[in-house]
Amino acid sequence: MTSVPAEDPTTVGASVPPPAGVYEQAATPMWAPVTAAALDVASSPEGDEEWVVPAARPTWQQRVKNLVPTRAADTRSAIERLRDAPPNDGPLSWLVTVVVTAMAFAIRFVGIAYPKGILFDETYYAKDAYTLLKLGYEGSWPENANEMIASGNVDVYTTNASFIVHPQLGKWLIASGEWLFGMNSFGWRFPALVFGTLLVAVVIRLARRISRSTMVGAIAGFLLCVDGLSFVMSRIALLDIFEAFFIAAGVLAVVNDRDWFRNRLARDLEKKGLTGYGGQPGPFVFRPWLLVAGVMFGLACGTKWNAMFVLASFGVLCVVWSVTARRLAGAGKRSYMSLVMDGLPAFVSMVVVGLVVYVATWWSWLATQGGWDRQWGAQHPDAWQVRFFGQPLGSLLYYHKEIWEFHNGDYIKSATHVYAAHPGGWLVNARPIGIDAVNGIQAGEDGCPVGTQTCLRVISATGTPTLWWFAALALLVAITWWVAGRDWRFGVPVVAAMSTYLPWFNYTERSLFFFYAITIIPFTATCLAMVLGMILGRASSGHRRRKGAIWVAAILSIVTLNFAFIYPIITDALLTQQQWLARMWFGSWI
Repeated sequence: MTSVPAEDPTTVGASVPPPAGVYEQAATPMWAPVTAAALDVASSPEGDEEWVVPAARPTWQQRVKNLVPTRAADTRSAIERLRDAPPNDGPLSWLVTVVVTAMAFAIRFVGIAYPKGILFDETYYAKDAYTLLKLGYEGSWPENANEMIASGNVDVYTTNASFIVHPQLGKWLIASGEWLFGMNSFGWRFPALVFGTLLVAVVIRLARRISRSTMVGAIAGFLLCVDGLSFVMSRIALLDIFEAFFIAAGVLAVVNDRDWFRNRLARDLEKKGLTGYGGQPGPFVFRPWLLVAGVMFGLACGTKWNAMFVLASFGVLCVVWSVTARRLAGAGKRSYMSLVMDGLPAFVSMVVVGLVVYVATWWSWLATQGGWDRQWGAQHPDAWQVRFFGQPLGSLLYYHKEIWEFHNGDYIKSATHVYAAHPGGWLVNARPIGIDAVNGIQAGEDGCPVGTQTCLRVISATGTPTLWWFAALALLVAITWWVAGRDWRFGVPVVAAMSTYLPWFNYTERSLFFFYAITIIPFTATCLAMVLGMILGRASSGHRRRKGAIWVAAILSIVTLNFAFIYPIITDALLTQQQWLARMWFGSWI
């Protein structure tokens, strides 16, 4: 098994050299078939014939050691290593991106407006979005508003402000669909469809960028296409799909910055005719991709606050990459000057810009007068928030204090839910969440076959089980290759997945839900695509490539067939009780 290949000659960028830090596995891994080279040839005591004696079986310690990647010798110059064989963004790479993304859109578009009416937490976000569109802030609704909206009477909201515990951006995106298509199920779900589709495109470009392989990027995008959770979250008006897109886009921007910065250092060395900076830190480099990252992470936080953990993680990672890049360029001990030369600008580009963007997402609340707590500053002119920031921003800051207290208060901690799911089971799809269910459809009604007991229609926000199980295993492999092999490529999806996953363990005293994991699967799917790229090998590897292709095709086929099998329970299809139970493999799924 080899590391993720450089740009596949069958795709884009043929004949490019392997990137820095390609790690080769130790010889004779435990899964390798026995060959002539693995056999000892000895003479018989009589010396008139020969026989073959198998080599001794490796010990378990040797088998474990063989699993750990080792660094191959890299004899390239500093300039060559800085360039790191970035992928060639040619027409074929974009064609692959467009085709896979279009497939994702088509799969998700069919039947998106069905079932009509408000489902699950759309009762909050679709209605909040509509009042944002009409009032500039979230207004309140009567108790029977859902039934009135279903009958076509949509303007039943009041101008009384409603206490809302999430930022406004995601609801404004939902409102854009309502503005285009009306206050109906297609209107409030269409933006989720768009951003869920764009998430696939971002994952393709991210996986391709870090693996240097268009094939790996295509595999990552395809895996996300056939993931049940991504499918459902792209067809319902919740906030999480928007957050997932902005997080993935922010991560992609930071990875692009890595290549951009290293290429600028290489170009500077070439321009000056140097092979290294000889102990000097090198020039200051303006880094536009970090500004893009700051905008994306600011928009992510403007959708849901937990995106701040990803911002913090990749802020640290980009500084580490900056230090190592300058060290590679010959800065020596002065490479740590990068903490100032690159760290401070990165903080401004990502954190300060991100904060400005975040505040800007509250523009309608600031521009109007009727939002929740909007008049708090006028009522408390002596409060420190008002004295330091003025009435509008002081009121917004106090509003944030109330939101924080809600998320950490006794009410949310004591609240229970039948579909609450501990994050310890998220990576293996242990407890999917029911979005909608119509039970007890009698035989002969609504297409329910005569002779059956009852039928039902359900929408379950479940991941494609085999995909999540393979991805969980791939995450473990990626962690090994990153930590033991020091392969930065695997570090990207690992850090991204962990920063969207581990913080939830601080909040296990409250009800958490599996659909929060929509921010995790883009990165674990990327891990799986990269591991499949390792199995596939290089196009030039001949027989090894053909064997790898069989394994990869088998895994992708299993995942695809599994998606087709669960399709009825993620699309509200009519099922008999027996058909539904056949898809409930574990009691925790019910």
